[in-house]
Amino acid sequence: MLVYIAKRLLSLIPVLFVVTVAIFLIIHLTPGDPAAAMLGIEASEEDIRALNEELGLNRPVHEQYMHWVSGVLRGDLGDSIFMRQSVGQAIAEHIGPTLSLAILGQAIALVLAIPFGMIAAYKRGTAVDYSLMGVSLLGLAIPSFLLGLFLMLIVGVQLQWLPVAGYEPLSKGLWEHLQYLILPGISLGAIQAALITRMTRSSMLDILNLNYIKTARSKGLRELTVLTKHAFRNAFLPILTVIGQTFGTLVTGAVVVESIFNIPGLGQLILNSVVRRDFAVIQGVVLIVTLIYVGINLIVDLLYGAVDPRVRLDRK
Repeated sequence: MLVYIAKRLLSLIPVLFVVTVAIFLIIHLTPGDPAAAMLGIEASEEDIRALNEELGLNRPVHEQYMHWVSGVLRGDLGDSIFMRQSVGQAIAEHIGPTLSLAILGQAIALVLAIPFGMIAAYKRGTAVDYSLMGVSLLGLAIPSFLLGLFLMLIVGVQLQWLPVAGYEPLSKGLWEHLQYLILPGISLGAIQAALITRMTRSSMLDILNLNYIKTARSKGLRELTVLTKHAFRNAFLPILTVIGQTFGTLVTGAVVVESIFNIPGLGQLILNSVVRRDFAVIQGVVLIVTLIYVGINLIVDLLYGAVDPRVRLDRK
């Protein structure tokens, strides 16, 4: 197991290298001058040139890249041009709402998707199966931001059950924290729930036709026991893969939803940084999100052995 973990961690080095190069080049080769954006449209060329000199933005691109990477290796992501604070501090202040929203969205997706997928597989070819698959297809078709606007209009404005927008930290209380995240959590979790439902149904159908399931039923085991203990556990590996991918998607794809619901997370941070051309913040946020996504995939791989003892990660 330790050898496998070491190999996976070493394999991350070229991935992160490619990511850092891609981030840096895309940002620095895109038209726009952060010094001009900071000083405003009335700034003179001399002022812009002086600020670029102060920030080091007039140096060759490869020198700027090496300076940034050397700082990252030391744990220094740089300083924000506009916020007058370190990028690490800015990310630490905004990552909490994003993780809370992603965890709630994933919880909503799993609570809906796993039972619905199992029921659809068990009721294969019936009206129940067709109805659940139709709902899941609808969930895949509706964009998260559009669903969020509908929820804001119906639940927040007309019914006034939940706040329309805003955010309260967990320190203010669990309910105060959750009531601002339920609507955006549903908006993000609906698409993931639809995807996990279809994967659960597909995996369960492959298992329910195997001989050992027929044997378990012939022994007189309850149908619920056959579905949960025998079928679902053996069908869980591909479902686990999708769960890991969807959670990474929730973390990385919350930009629009956070903007709609005015949640001060990483999405809003990177959106504001793009508008301001704050290079350091954009690079830092994208790098941290990449690390989170890769880390989630590593955790999923390690969970394979715990979920299914037939999987041995230390085998060649």
